[in-house]
Amino acid sequence: MLIADRYELDELPLGKGGMGAVHRGHDKHLGRRVAVKFLRLPGGPDDELERRFIREARILARLEHPGAPVLYDFGTHDSRLYQVMQFIDGVTVADLVAENGPVPVPWACAIAAQACAVLSAAHALSICHRDLKPTNLMLRPDGSVTVLDFGLAMLREADVAQFTRAGQILGTPAYMAPEQIQNGVTEPRSDLYALGCVLHELLTGRQLFTGPTAYAVFEKQVREAPPEVPGLPGALAEVLRDVLRKDTGERPADAADLYERLQSFAVELPALPGFLRSALSSSPSRMYAGILGRVGDFF
Repeated sequence: MLIADRYELDELPLGKGGMGAVHRGHDKHLGRRVAVKFLRLPGGPDDELERRFIREARILARLEHPGAPVLYDFGTHDSRLYQVMQFIDGVTVADLVAENGPVPVPWACAIAAQACAVLSAAHALSICHRDLKPTNLMLRPDGSVTVLDFGLAMLREADVAQFTRAGQILGTPAYMAPEQIQNGVTEPRSDLYALGCVLHELLTGRQLFTGPTAYAVFEKQVREAPPEVPGLPGALAEVLRDVLRKDTGERPADAADLYERLQSFAVELPALPGFLRSALSSSPSRMYAGILGRVGDFF
């Protein structure tokens, strides 16, 4: 399939989500791999989904961070909206847990801390992700993490309409904060709660709360205390308890606060055979980040 006379796409999608299907593609003009996301409208035209899709593109265009995909282009093909994005090579955290089971503490904290850095950049732009989960976190071969799918992200500005149908709760039950379930309210610390659910899953190899129906999971998210994870360092167990508090005011103050508390555990990372390239120290991105970290010591 060829769109815009420049993007050659694989016929079969790499994956499908609630709003779209993503295809691997090749940009003939610039000679690079791309990912092309089409808005999926199984029931015909849907103005609300189109607005969300356009909003996602605008959010990606504003969010400049190495842990977020770059938006290259946006347009319409055969009356379907599409986004052309940076192709992210790697495995999702969901795949990592499915194949590896519980992830070593240093890696679990390193993944969560990197997600905090992206959330900090998004929250500074008044953007809440609203759907952070293992399938939306990509672990790349150099050990870096990319946060994907801002399709449900909300700009926390007074003049932005709520894109929610009456009676519809947007998000993924296993990773939704209590306030998101009860009141449809999302704030930066709602994203932190979702990340806490992901961290718990990384450390245990299973979802924090499960149930036969979405409403059974909702009930647990709102009312049930998270089970303790055996064998964790005491300080990390405290971090996990705090980020999963039902009351938003009792969670870490912001993504930067959670990052600071997690980074001390992201040390002496063991090998993850089959997931990461060897000789990580020679990765150009790690070389760059290493010096940047030293520069920060002067400020």
